[in-house]
Amino acid sequence: MGSQGHPGPPGNGGPGEGEGGEARKLQEGRVARGKRRKGKGKGNGKAGAGQGGRGSGAEGKPGLQKAKEAAGLGAEAGARAGPGEEGEGGGNVEEGARRIVRGDEGSAGAGREARGRGDGKKEEWKVRPGRREDARPGRAQGRGAQAWGCIAGAGAAGVAVAAAAEEESAVREPAGRPAAGPALLRLPEELLLLICSYLDMRALGRLAQVCRWLRRFTSCDLLWRRIARASLNSGFTRLGTDLMASVPVKERVKVSQNWRLGRCREGILLKWRCSQMPWMQLEGDSLYISQANFILAYQFRPDGASLNRRPLGVFAGHDEDVCHFVLANSHIISAGGDGKIGVHKIHSTFTVKYSAHEQEVNCVDCRGGIIVSGSRDRTAKVWPLASGRLGQCLHTIQTEDRVWSIAISPVLSGQLMMHLGSDFPPGAGVLDVMYESPSTLLSCGYDTYVRYWDLRASVRKCVMEWEEPHDSTLYCLQTDGNHLLATGSSYYGVVRLWDRRQRACLHAFPLTSTPLSSPVYCLRFTTKHLYAALSYNLHVLDFQNP
Repeated sequence: MGSQGHPGPPGNGGPGEGEGGEARKLQEGRVARGKRRKGKGKGNGKAGAGQGGRGSGAEGKPGLQKAKEAAGLGAEAGARAGPGEEGEGGGNVEEGARRIVRGDEGSAGAGREARGRGDGKKEEWKVRPGRREDARPGRAQGRGAQAWGCIAGAGAAGVAVAAAAEEESAVREPAGRPAAGPALLRLPEELLLLICSYLDMRALGRLAQVCRWLRRFTSCDLLWRRIARASLNSGFTRLGTDLMASVPVKERVKVSQNWRLGRCREGILLKWRCSQMPWMQLEGDSLYISQANFILAYQFRPDGASLNRRPLGVFAGHDEDVCHFVLANSHIISAGGDGKIGVHKIHSTFTVKYSAHEQEVNCVDCRGGIIVSGSRDRTAKVWPLASGRLGQCLHTIQTEDRVWSIAISPVLSGQLMMHLGSDFPPGAGVLDVMYESPSTLLSCGYDTYVRYWDLRASVRKCVMEWEEPHDSTLYCLQTDGNHLLATGSSYYGVVRLWDRRQRACLHAFPLTSTPLSSPVYCLRFTTKHLYAALSYNLHVLDFQNP
């Protein structure tokens, strides 16, 4: 790299100076930042005969991986060299270049003959046009024609800077579709979506491990929707309605596997000093639960598995225990053991109660501005929710036995449509009933069965039924509107999970021991948690963090 000057034509001048070089140093941190340090190195070659003889150094091009080292060595050699030292600086630069090039053939070009002082000046302007202070004619005449000994190193440094810039841009750019790879990755996204839609959950998970682009691509909700609809408690109804559109479908499918395998963590949210018969409802991030003759509202913490201990609100008005209540139109409609119905506004202190039945009111429901209540006095009554007509009975339905549960049909017909079933034994009372659609509903009760009814098929016999394995009374039930069914038993606080596509129970969770045996009076669940209200405690099963 650092070369000897070729002798010029004889003249009356003294010994000519050798050629030096200046290289720019890259910053000794990350090359990707694009900052460069500049270093200057000068070296002397052999003295040539003649006036102003000029020699040209051989130019080498070190590889990209050695560019940084080249710039550093050139600057170090130039700093040590002086104008009166014969061949010392040039030798150091040459040695550094040899370390970088390491025997690459053709790395040094042939030296050019000196062509006089004027040509030397022009060459300086071509090599370093940005450093006019070193290429001024006056300075060149005083020191003789100067050459740059590390041109090759500087050129390699420039190439390294370009490579670093490319690397930096690649790092900053979001990972896009790979430019090279299997032909599958170069297909249009619509076609790739169609192909991936035939993959199961395990295959999609493996495909997501190939690269970052495929990981993002396989997280698309469209690919997981079909899998979610076949999963337990994924937030999709039987008709395909998404009840939790704000949560990614892939995340819901992950949690769904814990429901299928029965993986959960049990905890206790609330405790009571005396035995209760609590009822509860969920709305958003709030939990409403009855304790004696009060209804208390609590707010969930972000994890959903714990509550803020201080209630958001307390709703009172009954003289005896609250048997049942529902949430509708920003109101709480409660049924009490004192035979009264209470109407409370959630966000105010407005409370109205009125006498509804001669005996305790066991159940109540509200839909479309209509309240329906059922009592031990063997009657069911219809009431308006309008504030000006509260307490005015619109209709009374006489029944043959005590009314334990009520559910208003979504079609709001207001007429007796049919009697369900005909072969029930005496005492086979229905303790809980709920509509899934205007034509399908579920029921459970004393006869230890959960029954699924389809009014379009038959009103005399249920479509499907599931029997409690231990012949325990079923106090309550809850469904996700698709495949998952949860029931609460009368002994040992047993909560059972059922897959409605099969007859056998999927999992059972006993929440109490023998001394504290208690029925499960009410249960509710979300896609991540299940809440069960027993005599002394409110339990939670956390399926998100088992």
